[in-house]
Amino acid sequence: MLAQTPQEEARWAAVVARDRAADGRFVYSVRTTGVYCRPSCAARLARRENVAFHETPAQAEAAGFRPCKRCRPTETSLAERYGAAVAQACRTMEAAETPPTLDELAREAGLSPHHFHRVFKSVAGVTPKAYADACRAKRVRAALAEGAGVTEALYEAGFNSSGRFYAQSGQVLGMTPSRFRAGGARAKIRFAVGQCSLGALLVAATEKGVCAIQLGEDPEVLVRELQDRFAQAELVGGDPAFEATVARVAALVEAPGQGLDLPLDIRGTAFQQRVWRALCEIPAGRTASYAEIAAAIGAPKAVRAVAGACAANELAVAIPCHRVVRTDGALSGYRWGVERKAALLAREAAA
Repeated sequence: MLAQTPQEEARWAAVVARDRAADGRFVYSVRTTGVYCRPSCAARLARRENVAFHETPAQAEAAGFRPCKRCRPTETSLAERYGAAVAQACRTMEAAETPPTLDELAREAGLSPHHFHRVFKSVAGVTPKAYADACRAKRVRAALAEGAGVTEALYEAGFNSSGRFYAQSGQVLGMTPSRFRAGGARAKIRFAVGQCSLGALLVAATEKGVCAIQLGEDPEVLVRELQDRFAQAELVGGDPAFEATVARVAALVEAPGQGLDLPLDIRGTAFQQRVWRALCEIPAGRTASYAEIAAAIGAPKAVRAVAGACAANELAVAIPCHRVVRTDGALSGYRWGVERKAALLAREAAA
């Protein structure tokens, strides 16, 4: 057999695994049967030397192959239909003034409520309820930022009870609604900027715990980013009592495997927090792929969303998104620079 290119090796691996995620990316033909199939086709696996890959069904047919009657590669796949149904459900929830019920969403998708719930969670990574809650929280944040009254913003976003929202406001907004509406006014955030072996280090904390650990080249840029995030908050720098916290964070950067024994003020959507919890379970000195994290949280198709959650992490090293790599082991993007990611992994491996 002729040597395979890396792309061909990856495609053959997808065919062997009958990977539904590869459907739509390419098709493969079998010389001995004269047909071409989706990567996920359940037909008996052909011998590798009889298989060729094609970018599209049209290319396979131009080469003289006919579509498989079992997997029907010219039709929309089940995964694509489910993906479209979930995308439509997301649009419905984003546009609805009152969150639609599970039965209503399932009926729109043409599925039973139980099946729709399972499909939605598999594709989106969160339940329909969690997604609807995130949509409402987003509308509240937008309304408050535009100057709407707290009560007006809550009810316009679809919250039927102000008490229910206030119980969640710390997680959704990071502070009370009135403080958020005022751009963080009266919220006290202590911060300090120092130097570590990876450059400038900014550490900030609310009353709940450390809310930001940022790395960069220019300390002034890090401070401006913090100011933009909490435009009206009371930012307190130069607090001698806070220096001990900064020192412990700096020590974490030097030895990232030791963990950070400090309370954290973690803010994010339900999905982001699930991803961040999974990151904290990766042992120091080891890595996991985005696909493995997606599988670990029960959303194997939400690889891109996992990458987005990693990029949204505000707590460098404390939430170890540096331990997430591509499926082939290569270092992908890192909010604070791939060089820093490589340095952190090297330190953990050495330890």
